[in-house]
Amino acid sequence: MKNPEWTSKGKTIAGLVKELLSFEDQEMEVRVSLDGGDTSLPISLVGKSNGKYVVLQNCQDIPTPIRHRDET
Repeated sequence: MKNPEWTSKGKTIAGLVKELLSFEDQEMEVRVSLDGGDTSLPISLVGKSNGKYVVLQNCQDIPTPIRHRDET
């Protein structure tokens, strides 16, 4: 199965900020997930990579993931 285009297109800074501003509670913690939302990690830093990308980084020596979905 081919992934829809939106899954690999990425977001611009402006698009991400606009989306984040749509949340009523602006004090919510923002986390990052690499497994479709099953688990997430805190964002420690926001940095640039090769002057071309913004990278959300987790800088923990031992990551502290949160599991969001129950095992089935």
